[in-house]
Formats: sequence, structure tokens, C-alpha cells
Amino acid sequence: MLCACSGEQFKFEEAAPQSPESLATRDFSASGLSSTRTGTGGWDSKFEDAQVDEAETTLKEALSLNYEEARALLGRLEYQRGNFDAALQVFHGIDIKTLSPIMSKAITERTRQSRKSRSKAENAAAASAMSLHSVSLLLEAILLKAKSLEELGRIKDAARECKTVLDVVELALPNGMPEGIGDDCKLQETFHKALELLPKLWIQATYLDEAIIAYRRALMKPWNLNPQRSATIQKELAAILLYGGVEASLSPQLKVWGRHPTTICNTDEAILLLFILMRKVLHGEIVWDQEVIDHLTFALSMCGQFESLANHFEQALPGIYNRAERWFFLALCYSAAGQNETALNLLKKVSASSEAKHKPNLLSFLLGAKLCSQDPKHAQEGINCAHRVIELTNHQDEHFKSLAHRFLGVCYGNAARISVSDTERVSLHREALSALNYSALNGKEDPEVIFCLGLENGLQRNLGAAFSNAMLYSDRVCGSSGKGWKLLGLIASAEQRFEEAEAIVDLALDETGKIDQLELLRLKAVLQIAQEQPKQAIETYRVLLSLIQGQGGIQTKNLNSEASYSLERKLEMEAWLDLAKIYLDLESWRDAEICVCKSKSVEFYFPRGWHTTGMLLEAQSLYKEALIAFSIALSTEPDYVPSIVSTAKVLIKIGGQTLPIARSFLMNALRLEPTNHDAWFNLGLICKMEGSMQQAAEFFQAAHELKLTAPVQCFK
Repeated sequence: MLCACSGEQFKFEEAAPQSPESLATRDFSASGLSSTRTGTGGWDSKFEDAQVDEAETTLKEALSLNYEEARALLGRLEYQRGNFDAALQVFHGIDIKTLSPIMSKAITERTRQSRKSRSKAENAAAASAMSLHSVSLLLEAILLKAKSLEELGRIKDAARECKTVLDVVELALPNGMPEGIGDDCKLQETFHKALELLPKLWIQATYLDEAIIAYRRALMKPWNLNPQRSATIQKELAAILLYGGVEASLSPQLKVWGRHPTTICNTDEAILLLFILMRKVLHGEIVWDQEVIDHLTFALSMCGQFESLANHFEQALPGIYNRAERWFFLALCYSAAGQNETALNLLKKVSASSEAKHKPNLLSFLLGAKLCSQDPKHAQEGINCAHRVIELTNHQDEHFKSLAHRFLGVCYGNAARISVSDTERVSLHREALSALNYSALNGKEDPEVIFCLGLENGLQRNLGAAFSNAMLYSDRVCGSSGKGWKLLGLIASAEQRFEEAEAIVDLALDETGKIDQLELLRLKAVLQIAQEQPKQAIETYRVLLSLIQGQGGIQTKNLNSEASYSLERKLEMEAWLDLAKIYLDLESWRDAEICVCKSKSVEFYFPRGWHTTGMLLEAQSLYKEALIAFSIALSTEPDYVPSIVSTAKVLIKIGGQTLPIARSFLMNALRLEPTNHDAWFNLGLICKMEGSMQQAAEFFQAAHELKLTAPVQCFK
């Protein structure tokens, strides 16, 4: 008769009852009940809610079940049929609050290991306790009640019911699940399902802190979870810690105590969990899961630990990534860590002959073009990579094609600045503007190409076009970019509009972040020097240095701010050397020397520091000592143009047979920086001293015109 409750015949295994009040010690399967026990073959499969009591009575009489067990079976049948309201009505009749301590006690008694050591009274108590089959049946009923509530949209109530299953078992087994408990009943499987369901319910109910507690609860004790199940819980916990936006503190059971309490943030905990998962993958305990490496990539990137991320990509087993993909991911990591040379070496493998048979990796060539655009000595390699990307896009991906033209334009510009041929330089400048204009026309959503175009126009002294590009870039980024404001100020200074440039900088100081503000403060001081306002410039440098020194203590404690800390130290050195230049112009040798010493205390072998030392010695007519200082600067950075020009100036002052040497220095300086007006002026002096008046006049004219369009700081 009862088989009709689910509309089909059911079978279950017979087992000897272990308690006198119930026959539910049989291992009832999820399929239902046996028709052989009732002696009837087929009932009508439909039954109404009004028949619940009648069906319950029939169950109790047919199977010798008690009240709660009968309702548990009946509710399960209703749940399987999708009648969640009816199932919930049946489950409500089970007095869970009263049964919970009884079930906990039964689990404790039935799972004791040393039965021989128990007294007769204890054995009698164990015999009279509820069987594990009955407990598992009732716990399953509670779990199905939670699922029914979930289906009906009552998520918070469902989470509370699901939590009851965990409370019952954890009260009975405070040290975890013993081995073998799931061999002859469904208790362990029901408990595992509840462990997995509870945090998901709390997430649906938007109680993320409770979800984190539930995940930690599932992991903090040995519950006999199989490795894949445990890994899934660890991965889900790591994800909610990373993206949940809730800083959930550790419970007292999870805190690690030493001499002082150990503090750990969500990101640290997530990274540790993901490290454990990666180790399990490497040891073959679980299968590869792409989500794990995705979460780990996000977490380590947020912490700036790119080298550690690269190590994990290197540890990935063969077959997960092909060689080109692995090299690309490693190059991304090392470039983000500031190791561009290492990244470029990896990307060169992609274009090697060993990869000729494989499909070209477009992103690898695009990344190579980007990295090469940041270093003039790799300009030609960047041009080749950019052309390869343009070929591979085949007019199908305009976004990548636009990016390739942007990097191509920057690389052409860099190649022009290191070219030794004037004809080649002019051609490369033309190619640079052509590529950048194409990118700007086709990549209208990318403001960076507008910035690159403005910078290139500025470097070629097309100041009108450069200013328009810089204004357009600032509009695109809503004035939030420090480099955009700085470019505007430099272009205005190149047009000799120093007051407007200073006004631009003052406006930018209110719109940008801390690091950008420090750079802009230095630019403001340089503009004040250009306006012959040394007192105001000194005050600006005082503010700049106080801000740097005030932030220095905080930055050194933060391992993730290494790049910011390095930039601050460089700005500090530049500020001291700018001050030294002011005192040098005022012929205050002692103050200038103090400023130089302050700079060298930050970094002793900084090229500009030794260059300023040479200028100080030159101003005191100590030419040999000045040449030594300039040579130290050049030994640190051979292409440092200011020291090359200053060396030539000292040689000119010495005169005699040193003029040809001075000329060679100046020609080298112009090769490196063709727009250096100081080099052109001194080259004119040499020609004048040698009697070449016409050529000297041309050089002086070039120096004058270049000085009228020279910014107060280099555009780069």
C-alpha cells in the first residue's frame, strides 16, 4: 500500500531491529518502503494533504515505526515528489528540539570504540539508546526540511534548520567523525551534505559573516570528508574571503597563540587555503581546478606577490598549459614584479623556431610590444612584435590592432631618439606620429593613446598639437591622472607660459593622489625657479621634503609599497639636488654642499648627485676635480647627457688641445638628445673659437630656438 506514496515500487534491506520501540534500524534507502512488508501491490499514487494523518498511521502500523520516524519517511516521500509545502507540513510534526539531545546521546553511545571496557550499566544504556539508523533518518528529515524551506524562499529559516544537524552531531562528536561510522548508515553522508549546504544558505541570505563561520566550522575538525569535497569547501571559503567584502575575525578555536596573539586578515587566510589546494593538486590528491589558480592570481596580485605567483605557474603540471601560454603567464608575472628583462626573455621563446609549428600566441606578442615600448634599447624588437600583432589580427580584432599601433608608435619614437642618422630619425618620427594617429582614430575608448600622442608631439616640439592632446586626455580621464596634469604643465612651460603652468599644477594638486602630488610639488618648485622666485621655490621644496619624510616611516613598513617607496626616495634626492642648484646660483657653496651630501646619504652613486658635485667644483674653478666628479657620474650611467655636456664645457674652459675632445663629447650628447640646446650652444662656442663663424651662428640659432621651446623638465 505505502509504495504508492512515491508512485513506484520500493526496496530496502532487512536488518535486525536494535531497539524495542522502533523497526527503523533497517537501512531504508532514499527510494522508499517495501511493498512486501505490507502485502499490497499498488495504491493510488496521488494523495491529498488531508490524508497525512491516515498515511502516518498506516506507516506506523505497517513498519512498526514511532511517530517521528513515520513522519520522517512520509516527509521524504513528499520532498522527492516536489511537494515542498506538504513535506514541510509533515516535518513540522517532528519535535526536533526534544529529540536533539536524545540523538546526540545516541550517537555518542553508538560510536564508542572501547565497548569491552564499559560497565554493565553503560552497556544497558547503549542498548536502550536510539539506533544510528533512526538518528540518520531523523537528521535526514531535518536536512530535507531545510531544503524544503530553501525551495520555498525561506532561506534564513532553512539555514537555522540545517545548523541543527551540525549542532547535534558536533555535540556528540566534539573531536570529529570516527572512521567507519558511515559503513552501515547514512549518518555521515547526511552530515556532509549539511556541512556543504549551510554556508551556501547563509550566502543566499546575505549573511556572509555567518557563511564564513560555517565554512571554517566544516574545516576545523576531521569530519571524514573526501579530498575533493574538502577542497571544494576550501576553495569556496577562499573565494568568499577574497570577494565577500566582510572582514570576519577568527573564532577562539582557530586563533594561533604565541607570545602575542597572531592577527590574520581575510586575504592572508585565503592565500593560505589556496596554497594548500595547489599543493594537493601537485601531489595528485585532487584534480586540477582552474578556479583555484584564478583566485590565487587575484589574491597574490592584490598583495604584489608576483614572483610567488610565477612560482605557482611554473609548478603547474604538464598538459595544463601549453608552452606558449605558460611563458605568457610567467612573463606577465615577472613584468608586474618589475623584472621586464626576464619577462622579455620568456616572450622571446614564443617566437623561437621551436614554436613555428604551433599557433602564434597573439597576447604574447602584444605584451612583448608593450614591454619593449618602455625601454628605448628594445625599440626595434618592439617594432617587430607590434608588426606581428597587426599581421595576426587580420582586420578582425580592431582593439588589439589599435593597441599594437599604439605600442608601434611609441617604439618608433624611442628608435628615433637613439638613431645616429638624421635622415632615419626624421623618418622614424614620421612613422611614430602616423602609428599613434591611427591608434587614436580607431581606439577612441582608450585615453592612453591620446596621452602617448601628446607626449610624442611634445618630444618633437609640436607644442600646439601636444597641448590639445593633453587637454583631451585630461577630459577623458576626468582630471584624475597625475601624469596628464604634469604633461599639461610641461607643455605650458615649453611655451614659456610659466604662470599658467604653475596654475595648472596648483589645480592638479587638489585632484591627484599622494605620489602624484609629490611629483607635482617638485614641478611647481622648478617652475618657480624658472620665474626667478628662489624663496618660494625653497619653501615648496621644504613642504615636499617634509611630506616625503613624514610618509617614509609608514611606507617602509608596507612590503607592498616598494615601488612607491623607491619613487619617494628618488624624489627626495632630486629635491635636495634642485636645492643645491638654487644655492649654487646664489653662490652659497656651503649650503649647496650640504644639500648634495643629503642626496648622497639616500643613494651614493646617483648620477645626478655626482653631476651636481661636479658643477659645484666647476663653479669654484676646480676643473680637474669637476672632471673627476663628472666621470664618476658617467661611469654610473654612460649616457647621462648633462654630465656629457658639462664635461665638454669644462674642457672648453681649459682650452688648448682639449677642444676636439669637447666636440666629440657634444656630438655624442646630441646623438642621445638632439633637442639639447645647451649642447648646441657649446658646440657653437667651439666653432667660434676655431674661427668657423658661419657654422657657429647656425649652432647658436638652433640653441636659441630650442631653448624657447624647452620645458622646465624633460618630457620623459
